[in-house]
Amino acid sequence: MRVHVGCRLQYNATWATPAVLQVQPRSDEMTRVLESAWQVAPTVPLHAFRDIYDNACTRLTIPVGDLQIQYDATVEISGEVDDFAPEALQLPVEALPDDALHFTLPSRYCLSDELGDVAWELFGSTDPGWARVQAICDWVHDNIRFAYGSSTPRTTSVDIYGQRVGVCRDFAHLAVTFCRALNIPARYVFGYLPDIPMPAEVTPMDFAAWMEVYLGGRWYTFDPRNNVPRIGHIVIGRGRDALDVAMVTSYGAAQLREMIVWADEVATPAESRDVGSLL
Repeated sequence: MRVHVGCRLQYNATWATPAVLQVQPRSDEMTRVLESAWQVAPTVPLHAFRDIYDNACTRLTIPVGDLQIQYDATVEISGEVDDFAPEALQLPVEALPDDALHFTLPSRYCLSDELGDVAWELFGSTDPGWARVQAICDWVHDNIRFAYGSSTPRTTSVDIYGQRVGVCRDFAHLAVTFCRALNIPARYVFGYLPDIPMPAEVTPMDFAAWMEVYLGGRWYTFDPRNNVPRIGHIVIGRGRDALDVAMVTSYGAAQLREMIVWADEVATPAESRDVGSLL
């Protein structure tokens, strides 16, 4: 299955502002980037690099005045729904691989040390493993209300637990926090999420956030915001929380004036002919 993804960002800066973008999908065993292109007006130099989590990043300097940045790509995905493995077990800390230990610790937005008692009270009686993680996702999905503009860049998982409203990154932060408080490695994931096989949503397409949890010797996708298996969780970045995989990190006062995001299934030539024959 092929998916057309990308975004267009419109910035205005009062002075030259260095910035780092993370909008490019990762190429891995689940996703293959077939083609991609940048359009930047006015033209400014772009510098590509990989961060410590191997996420694809792009450096640039936003000039004084207006700048439009567009990234466009076609990616190939498996077309399969997220893996479901109810038999996956939680490993004891001493059995975790070295690179998973990092994702059991508190971070800037995922304050697992502060919500530890809450996590054990809510989920300590659940079976460790898949059932416990699903119970966490169920609780976050059922108890946190989704509302655009309900949180800020400073909102932590503790804030979300108290105010009970947030956006998808807040759902992911709180679920990650509960997992880590229970010694389950969990990492924050940011990316594109097309409406496959779900019906088109009324609201415009946006970037999405979910989490990956280490169970039974591998990482699994869990999405507490939607809380149903989906097709096409297309990863842009993985990290401890949104601080590691921000769409834009700017070193100055550049103002985002407009953001448009797309993630749509690409019809095959055969499908295009079938649709045309019905018109």
